[in-house]
Amino acid sequence: MREIVLDTETTGLNPADGHRLLEIGAVEIVSQCATGKVFHTLINPERDVPEDAARVHGHTADILKDKPLFASVVDEFIAFIGDARLVIHNAEFDLGFLNAELERAGRQLIGVERVVDTLALARRKHPGQPNSLDALCDRYRIDRSRRVKHGALLDAEILVDVYLELTGGRQRSLSFESDADKVVTVGAFPSLRIEPRPTRVSLLEAEEAVAHTEHVRTLGDAAIWIRYAGGQTAASTTALASM
Repeated sequence: MREIVLDTETTGLNPADGHRLLEIGAVEIVSQCATGKVFHTLINPERDVPEDAARVHGHTADILKDKPLFASVVDEFIAFIGDARLVIHNAEFDLGFLNAELERAGRQLIGVERVVDTLALARRKHPGQPNSLDALCDRYRIDRSRRVKHGALLDAEILVDVYLELTGGRQRSLSFESDADKVVTVGAFPSLRIEPRPTRVSLLEAEEAVAHTEHVRTLGDAAIWIRYAGGQTAASTTALASM
């Protein structure tokens, strides 16, 4: 299954207040493995960037003034996501901004039915606990040292790892489903199938076996041979002698 893990940065909290997208980052995964294909762009929001927003992501109006407008990148963005399922943390926020831009550009909106919200997944899996992206990284021991400021592509890359943890994708990827004739999967980890060893044929002649048994008897009940063989030596050698 092809999925797109996506994040955005914006000028503010609500598109209804005139705030706009200024960055999109997206990572393609297929069967929960990153393919290396990404989409990333900064966008000229055609408005100022409030200082509190700039402190979060580091992008100012001066930095963005020569970046492309959303209308200039919308075709490339739509082509990249295709009809894939979208994986977004706190999807209501990002989807609201994406659809506002798509509507402004006269394009089809993204339906909620094709979106997986990892915040909702985390809240179901860890009720009553912090479930921000930073908190999930700490919980799952995912390196977030590069996340000095928010960045759409970096956050999407981190979200890939978080998503795999939330859905068990990492554990599933450890099972060796191919070559099943050689490997048996136990839980998430492979173990080798152990074949029974063939019975070894004794190389003793019948007379030698009888002589050995008689010698062991002379050693007494405390002899190590008696304890080790558990009485089987005499039985097996007697059988050999009767052949």
